[in-house]
Amino acid sequence: MLVEKVVSDELVKTLQNGGLIAFPTETVFGLGVIFDNKESYDRLIKVKRRPPEKPFTLMCGKKEDIEKYALVDERAKKLIDAFMPGQFTIILKAKEGLPSWVVSQEGNVGIRISDDLFVKEMINKVGKPLLVPSANKSGEKPAINHQEVASIFENEVDLIVKGKSESNTPSTIVLLTDKVIIIREGLISKLDIDKVLEAK
Repeated sequence: MLVEKVVSDELVKTLQNGGLIAFPTETVFGLGVIFDNKESYDRLIKVKRRPPEKPFTLMCGKKEDIEKYALVDERAKKLIDAFMPGQFTIILKAKEGLPSWVVSQEGNVGIRISDDLFVKEMINKVGKPLLVPSANKSGEKPAINHQEVASIFENEVDLIVKGKSESNTPSTIVLLTDKVIIIREGLISKLDIDKVLEAK
């Protein structure tokens, strides 16, 4: 069902009750379910046709939430302060106690905070992070507007939020181990990242 881009009770309750929605972000259109509901996660895997060993990004509503789910050192803090909220996903060591399906085989969790006001407000009202992959079938191009989402997913999602995404470029993904590994370069470049980490 198509709904307007407002954080309605219907939207919030759909997510809280384990539903699956599609919504525009500042990168591409995303699919979202609440992070700690196994049935919702299984449904997301099925709808995306994605291998379960590849975890989804945890989308938080505010920076302060990151330390609830991941271990944040000084380098991570610098990158979070510089690029979040924004088109940036950081992969860090997961804190203990997270659902197994959120954590990679290496014990990591990917975290992003959208700088889209609608997305942040929605997640904060739901009261928990969402698992948010791009709105596409695995291996296909991400959808960038609600018409594309409707044609790809038809009746597979509960709600589709009207609108279109902004940059149409997926976020930059950085893995922090003892090294800084760029998994995917989006609009935030390796040069931007190096500059922040080298700044005193």
